Amino acid sequence: MPRIFGFYEMQPRAKVTLIGILALVILASSVMYVQAYHRLKPVYQVKTDRKVVALTFDISWGNQTPMPVIEILKENKIKATIFLSGPWVKQNPDVVKRIKEDGHEIGSHGYRHINLSNLSKTEIKDEINKAHQNIKEVAGVEPSLIRTPNGDYSDQVIEAIHESNYEAIQWSVDSLDWMNPGVDTIVERVSKRVHPGAIILMHASDSCKQTTDALPRVIDNLHKQGYEIVTVSELLKMGEKEN
Repeated sequence: MPRIFGFYEMQPRAKVTLIGILALVILASSVMYVQAYHRLKPVYQVKTDRKVVALTFDISWGNQTPMPVIEILKENKIKATIFLSGPWVKQNPDVVKRIKEDGHEIGSHGYRHINLSNLSKTEIKDEINKAHQNIKEVAGVEPSLIRTPNGDYSDQVIEAIHESNYEAIQWSVDSLDWMNPGVDTIVERVSKRVHPGAIILMHASDSCKQTTDALPRVIDNLHKQGYEIVTVSELLKMGEKEN
């Protein structure tokens, strides 16, 4: 029978080469595993059995959609968390003040609507700080929560956020209202995907044409399903943060 070529039959130099290659593969795999395991992430939801959710909105541009959304929230006695971009805050001070007066939680949506992961840490912090200063000047509050533009992040982005004394907030339920998929689709997505401790993503920018029609039904369905709607900061106190 033919002999099977094995390790012990290899030349010494070949053995050393093979061992070196295997060592490099193991080392590379270990590094990749550690990076994946320890990758910094934003908060997506809260671990809880209680039927409670946070309803959140991002606003980056426009002045037609925000006020109708705010009026719907007031009519339904809902306090939401609203993430505002720095330039929009400066352009719409009256709306920002109304958001504050109605008791909503104000978070930051950054300054420019760009992917922060493409910037250096210094540039990321500059984006965060400029938005922070705008919100502080107009609303008189200093936000501690941020949702990055486009939901984009990396280890460096999260590090910069934490070093700027912010908590990064993502979402576990995306209404897809930003895609204008149809009012029924928006309502159905939220109703079917909602869960205890969920953070629900919606928008109040003018590009989202169907949010105002969908929002009353979204709120009504959440209540029918037995959910209490709170701000993100309130939700974070009700269970363990999940990334």
